[in-house]
Amino acid sequence: MSLSADEVRRVADLARLELSDAEIALMATQLSAIVDYINQLQSINTDGVEPLAHASDVHDIFREDVPVVSLPPAEALANAPARKGDFYRVPPVFGE
Repeated sequence: MSLSADEVRRVADLARLELSDAEIALMATQLSAIVDYINQLQSINTDGVEPLAHASDVHDIFREDVPVVSLPPAEALANAPARKGDFYRVPPVFGE
């Protein structure tokens, strides 16, 4: 399937892209190749293939959520460029 320059301009407009005529011609070729590949994939018989959420069998890989002792404030703030008491001091966003 070959995309027209007008179709590429429409996609570029939706993506808020400003493309030159040379870029539109290049994108038409590249997007047409992508659409052709998707059409090729759609022709594959997938009867009997179980849908997958992930290509490999993935299990929860996170550690157990258990409370642990935190750093003391002095150690946690040791490299802070500025601090105020036991807190990081940051520049004001909306004024003093």
